[in-house]
Order: sequence, then C-alpha cells, then structure tokens
Amino acid sequence: MTRRTDWAEYEHAASGAPRGRGIEGGPGGLAYGDDGSGDGAPSGRDAGDGARGVRRRRKRGFGEADAEDGGPSFLSRAEKEGSSGDPAERARAICLRLLTGTPRTRKQLADALRKREIPDEVAEEVLSRFEEVGLINDGAFADAWVESRHHGRGLARRALARELRTKGVDSTLIDEAVSQLDSEQEETTARELVARKLRATRGLDRDKRIRRLAGMLARKGYSEGMALRVVRQALEEEGQDTEFLDDEGY
Repeated sequence: MTRRTDWAEYEHAASGAPRGRGIEGGPGGLAYGDDGSGDGAPSGRDAGDGARGVRRRRKRGFGEADAEDGGPSFLSRAEKEGSSGDPAERARAICLRLLTGTPRTRKQLADALRKREIPDEVAEEVLSRFEEVGLINDGAFADAWVESRHHGRGLARRALARELRTKGVDSTLIDEAVSQLDSEQEETTARELVARKLRATRGLDRDKRIRRLAGMLARKGYSEGMALRVVRQALEEEGQDTEFLDDEGY
C-alpha cells in the first residue's frame, strides 16, 4: 500500500495560511489528479449556483502547472515582493509563491529561477536552504505523486516513473516511490479501469473493442501482457469467447 504525505506542513510554511484550508480530496487540502468523482454536488435551490461555481473553477491536478507557475504576470508579482533588488530576496519570493498551494521539485523551482535570470549561485544557495527547512523534499513529492496519480488517474508504475523523470526527480527517489505499488495492486487498478470503460465499448466490433480497452491501459503505462490478461478476463465475464486472443497474437 502507498503511504500518504501531509503536504499541509509545506503549504502552511510557504504561505502562512492556517492549516486545513484548500480543496478537499488530497493531503494538505491540495487538488490531486482527477478521478472523475468531482466535488460533492449541492442540493436544493443552491444546486444551480453550485454548478455554476464548479464550472467557473478550473480543476488542476496535483503538481500541475497553472498560469502563475513562472509566467510573466506571476513573476512580476513575485518580483515586487522582492523589491529590494537583492537577487536572493527575489529568488525566495519566487519560490515561496510557487510553493503556495502545491509542492514543487527542486528542478521545477530551479527552472523558474533560471527563466527569471536569477544567478546560478544565488539560486543554488536559496534552493539548498529551502531543502534544509523542508520546503523542498523531492522524496516526499515523489511519494505523494505516485499515490495521487495512481489512485486518481489509474497510472501504472512505468507511467508514474516517466512523469517524475520529467519533473527532475532523482532516479533513486523515483524507484523508491514507485516500489510502493506492487503488481497485484496495479492489476487491481487495471481491472477497475477496464470495468468502467467496458460498457462504453459495447456495440463496437470485436477487434476495435480490444484495441480500445488495451490501448487505454497501455497509455496509462500498463504492460502488454497485463493489459491483455485484464481485457480477456473482462470479456470472458461478459460471456465472450477469448481464445482468439492467443491465436491472433493480440
């Protein structure tokens, strides 16, 4: 089983906001990967207003970038916070602003500082200090990412490792994080994904149905062998003959 990481500590330290505020559904009140469940629906006469409110809010997954993650408008605001002109002050302001609301890896913050032309030696000093006080923790980030993206989006270890590499997480930390998932847990999740998709494929011809189900699992990082095994079982439970899967080399 995966272990949860309480990111409220980092959000609190970065923003000064009281703990417990934020979007429900993830540790520390953070928005995680979309699992399709959505927020609790309002009832009665407030339902219309609630629905409009949900439409107005842009849903964002755990660690995903938004318009404030290093864009010109965000950087201008952050620069004002470090108005002394001291590069270290500017660097701290930028990092704290980025860390407010969601954790970041050291590489993500380093890239943001580089775009704003913070000198490398200053960025290194600020980032190292943030690591010392726990505001940057790539190991904890990787653990939380694996838990969120596996349970929220159904991603397998291979896809999770690929995502963490793009965020600059060290390979050793990636291996430790994805090792929290075992093959049995992956297969259970794969079966749940196929079960949700199965009804939508009814009425399609056999080959297209297989390709769609197996392709969905492949895009989420599941191996070909596991994908075909799960699809075969799902079709057998519907009473379909699946011997052709081996014969035709699917």
